Amino acid sequence: MVILSIPLQASPWKGADFMHITKGIMKLRIGKISYANVWPIFYMLEKEADCSSYEFIEGVPSALNNMLREGSIDASWSSSIEYLKNPGLYTFIENHAIDSDGPVGSVLLFSKKPIEELDGKEILMTSQSDTSIALLQIICRKFYGLSCTYAQTAEPFVQAIGPHPAYLLIGDDALLQASLRTDLHIYDLGQLWKEHTGLPFTYALWLVRKQSWTNKGDLIRNFTQDLDRAREHALADLRRIAEDSPLRDMLSVEGLVSYWRGISYNFGEAHKKGFDLFRRYAEELGLLPAKPSS
Repeated sequence: MVILSIPLQASPWKGADFMHITKGIMKLRIGKISYANVWPIFYMLEKEADCSSYEFIEGVPSALNNMLREGSIDASWSSSIEYLKNPGLYTFIENHAIDSDGPVGSVLLFSKKPIEELDGKEILMTSQSDTSIALLQIICRKFYGLSCTYAQTAEPFVQAIGPHPAYLLIGDDALLQASLRTDLHIYDLGQLWKEHTGLPFTYALWLVRKQSWTNKGDLIRNFTQDLDRAREHALADLRRIAEDSPLRDMLSVEGLVSYWRGISYNFGEAHKKGFDLFRRYAEELGLLPAKPSS
């Protein structure tokens, strides 16, 4: 796997010398995932960095994938499978990801039956995700030998789970339903991946359109510096961030801190090995576009 690193230039946390040149001329359009898993990073980024040259566009992962691919935004935490499907479009910011080395807490399969008994059944899947959909199919087919059918839906979980045996949820919806539905089998896909591979799983990478480097390279370098600092400061102060979070309506302060500590926001060597294995499995199962014949 070829890793494309983004070169960095030193810049202070509160703005850079080039800001007076770019301010008012162009902005870096940044996708902002509207889930609890990235709240600490964006909270600290918007609180402490000079964001005058950034424009944040909120959306769920699948929507941001489309916007990034089409060029409506320049950079975003984007589904890891989006990079695998379109590697020619992107570079990614080195050492930034959303991943877990075990349970992630918010990528969950809710099932009326044990997973081993889902063979031949239809599994509903949220329309908000791309990577988790591929991961579920890998888990079912490679790890359990299940032949299931899969259907994406925007139908709310509470209504859809009634007539269906299983439903894949991600993000805040998964967190909420996990606290409510003690009557269902709940499988954390990060945990299942870890149990069967021994490796972490990477759900999203910070992707940057290669084309955006042509006229926004300085902005991207500055954003990378700000992102580094935002992660460092956020992980050092998770409790205070949780106390200031509107997400307390869904989880307690302790629950939020525990959830965030289960997520790794970097992309080290073990994560890269897990990511490469995910790519190989996705290729084997035809979940990625066929490579052009030479």
